[in-house]
Amino acid sequence: MHHSSVFSSSPFSLRPFFSPFPFPRCLSVGTGSMAVCGLTTKLGYEEALSTLSSLITKKVRGDGSNRGDQFNLMFNYLEMLDLEEAVSQLKIIHVAGTKGKGSTCTFSESILRCYGMRTGLFTSPHLMDVRERFRINGVEISEEKFLKYFWWCWDRLKEKTKDEIPMPTYFRFLALLAFKIFSAEQVDVAVLEVGLGGKFDATNVVKEPIVCGITSLGYDHMEILGNTLGEIAGEKAGILKKGAEAYTVPQPAEAMSALEHHASQLGVCLKVIEPLDPALLKGENLGIQGDHQYINASLAIALTRTWLQNTGHNHLLNNSNEGLAEEVIRGLRDARLQGRAQIERMHLEGDDDDDDDDDISPIFYLDGAHSPESMEMCAKWFSRAIKQPHNNSTTTSKQILIFNCMSVRDPDLLLPRLISTCAQHGVKFDKALFVPNMSQYNKVGTNSAAPPQPHQIDLSWQLTLQRVWEKLVHANKGESSSVFGSLPDAVNWLRETSGQNRSTRFQVLVTGSLHLVGDVLRLIKK
Repeated sequence: MHHSSVFSSSPFSLRPFFSPFPFPRCLSVGTGSMAVCGLTTKLGYEEALSTLSSLITKKVRGDGSNRGDQFNLMFNYLEMLDLEEAVSQLKIIHVAGTKGKGSTCTFSESILRCYGMRTGLFTSPHLMDVRERFRINGVEISEEKFLKYFWWCWDRLKEKTKDEIPMPTYFRFLALLAFKIFSAEQVDVAVLEVGLGGKFDATNVVKEPIVCGITSLGYDHMEILGNTLGEIAGEKAGILKKGAEAYTVPQPAEAMSALEHHASQLGVCLKVIEPLDPALLKGENLGIQGDHQYINASLAIALTRTWLQNTGHNHLLNNSNEGLAEEVIRGLRDARLQGRAQIERMHLEGDDDDDDDDDISPIFYLDGAHSPESMEMCAKWFSRAIKQPHNNSTTTSKQILIFNCMSVRDPDLLLPRLISTCAQHGVKFDKALFVPNMSQYNKVGTNSAAPPQPHQIDLSWQLTLQRVWEKLVHANKGESSSVFGSLPDAVNWLRETSGQNRSTRFQVLVTGSLHLVGDVLRLIKK
């Protein structure tokens, strides 16, 4: 079944793709910083995002340009931006790993904010807006400040780059922008999540972090990082620095051996922490749900404690054995990470705000799981979350899956984990919807241009996913699944079907890709 209506065009059409200056921008006299005049509303912001999009390359990530000699260009860029000294002054927590990096960084930032620190947090990817990657005191940077720092970096790099040193690629530019933002905003602590790998990641220009953390390791991005856990661990261990304390979590033997080898070469004592005992939270819950979050929370506690000790804040620590400090419990409880174990309700047209109407609105359960292990955790969370009591006990429920994953992932590893774990908890999907991501159109704008016409969209990967699914659930084609030509079509189908079945609540799991999760959030929050 192939649905093919077209997503309506955006209300804001973007300016020509490579033209960085269609709007007048004026310098703030005497400050040297870029302010924006007149037209700096939504269109000014979209213009910056269009300019940023020009840095997205069409290359496959494993083509070699992520490595070695290319990495050294980061030091040239820092010099061009006159940021070397500023970066060396930042008091950094640096985190790498396959799973749990974002959660660990988010817990760490939240804890230190509860201790009264001015925090900077750099994470990836973003789900709905690129500004999510840059948080000051837990809040994404404002459009005004984003524009100011974006053009400050862009103009200097445009002026100074040349053939031998071209403009930085997309993620490298964002990392440079993060360094500029955090130094200019004078944060007490900068928490940096590695984008990919570690050794050659753009964030790894940091020479003297206060403390480093390595989260759970597994098979991911093997086209870049290597085919064995040992090779992958070696890449991640590239963030370890002589003189900086380091922590990790229990790892498979091959990975742990590689981490310990790299640590010993640097003279770094790599400490292994155990999962947090939930009883220590004194009745509170972690702000990011899932059993696997207790190990990430424990790593964050170790990282933040060490950071406080090594930056002259020892007096803030509770050095008795009375359990976790109030600031730590509050930080863990209040941490929030979009797209991980997130629940959102879709408001149906014509609904009032009374309980009955609200009760049949489709509920979206969003989790950006994209490895076999995280798929299992996601399935456990979803299976428990849908069994929470609801307002109207007479309503029947149907479980729907919206799924996509990158073509470098193996659906024969991901989908069986999802199906079998749900089945163990008594959950069976009534229908699976396979869709292309909207964000595949290589734009970072909040109002990115409409996707291509349906006949231009290659759905061969979604049809492959559907075949894997139907083989697993022993169904004939179209019985238990559909391929949609676009995500908006799938969401519209859900909206219409819900409207026609007022006695049935749709519980929709969205997983397989953080990009997909972000695209869905953007649609249902409109």
